[in-house]
Amino acid sequence: MHKGMGNILKQAKAMQEKMAEVQKGLANKTVEFSSGGGIVTVTINGRQELLSLKIDQSVVNPNDVEMLQDLITAAVNGAIKRSQEMMTEEMGKVTSGLNIPGLF
Repeated sequence: MHKGMGNILKQAKAMQEKMAEVQKGLANKTVEFSSGGGIVTVTINGRQELLSLKIDQSVVNPNDVEMLQDLITAAVNGAIKRSQEMMTEEMGKVTSGLNIPGLF
């Protein structure tokens, strides 16, 4: 095997191990997002798993369920976006120091 190829394989394996560690750690990191000025607040982890959903009771109106649905949707989507940004940032930390030709 070409010496350079062995080095590339070592780098790739190290990166794979670091990425697995980061993914494991993301399960313990959370992001929070609110909609409607804090009426609906969502907390999710770095794996985009919903951990909690809080709804201010003042918005619960049986005659306007649509507004509540919109607020929940906005909060969940905002939290997912933040979680994805956090994941991208954490993965970027892993890949930034590696120099594997043809990989990036």
